[in-house]
Amino acid sequence: MDAADRMGVETPKRRKEDRPPRRQRKGMYILPSLFTTANLAAGYYAILQVMHGTLAEGWHFDFAAKAIGFAILFDGLDGRIARMTRTSSDFGRELDSLADVITFGVAPALLAYMWGFHLLPYTMNPDLRTKALQFGAAASFLFLVAGASRLARFNIQVNPQPSNPGRPDRKYFVGMPIPAGAGVIAAVVHFASGEPLVSPWTALTWLLLVLATGYLMVSTWRFYSFKDIHFSSRQPFRLIVIFGALFAVFWFYSRWFLFGLALIYMLSGVLWRLQWIIRRRPSPPPPPAPAYKEASQPS
Repeated sequence: MDAADRMGVETPKRRKEDRPPRRQRKGMYILPSLFTTANLAAGYYAILQVMHGTLAEGWHFDFAAKAIGFAILFDGLDGRIARMTRTSSDFGRELDSLADVITFGVAPALLAYMWGFHLLPYTMNPDLRTKALQFGAAASFLFLVAGASRLARFNIQVNPQPSNPGRPDRKYFVGMPIPAGAGVIAAVVHFASGEPLVSPWTALTWLLLVLATGYLMVSTWRFYSFKDIHFSSRQPFRLIVIFGALFAVFWFYSRWFLFGLALIYMLSGVLWRLQWIIRRRPSPPPPPAPAYKEASQPS
């Protein structure tokens, strides 16, 4: 009790903005980095599994795809936790970018090549197989370059705007983020239960999908970011029911659910771009009015 209280004089309460900011514990700054480290560990585990994958043991590729899926979860949590605990730092951002290059760049590029091209059977045409390996290696490398470029662009841009802007009350990514690109690769491999491709026609389809995913990452098309969903605020009951239903579907039908989710998110950016092009197309000019003819006067 101070002197004013002892004398019975009421003192005004200190406003919240006048109070000194609460200092964060040093251990709180480690928490987001732990999730980033888990992201990096999942990427390293995925690379190890890809290196052990064979035609007879395709489950290694499936394990690599699952590891990339868990890494996407860890990557989404580290940034959200850093914002919630106000422990964002330059070190954390740099560590997150380096981890993303390995987990969502190197690991899925290696998985795309080993699963889709490297194990093509030797019984097929030797020249065709050689060409498939060369084009597959080039496509996988371009995927890696596109992912790294996407991260570099994200780090240097401030409030970027997509070339086809959407609703102003929603937040969008400019180009498909690299975790989503890695998720497309992992979802397709997991959908096939890790069984490597053995047909040149399916390998060609896989080649086009890898190239398309890389292009969408470096594009300036808009993709929904989900950043306007705030889990710290009170959520309606129906939203909780929806998340519970999605988790149940994921638990029992993970292959179909993740495959459909990845393709829907990938195609959403393409459809939004096409919708913007159609609306932006100028309408044709109206047809000219018919020439006016004066009515003849009766005689």
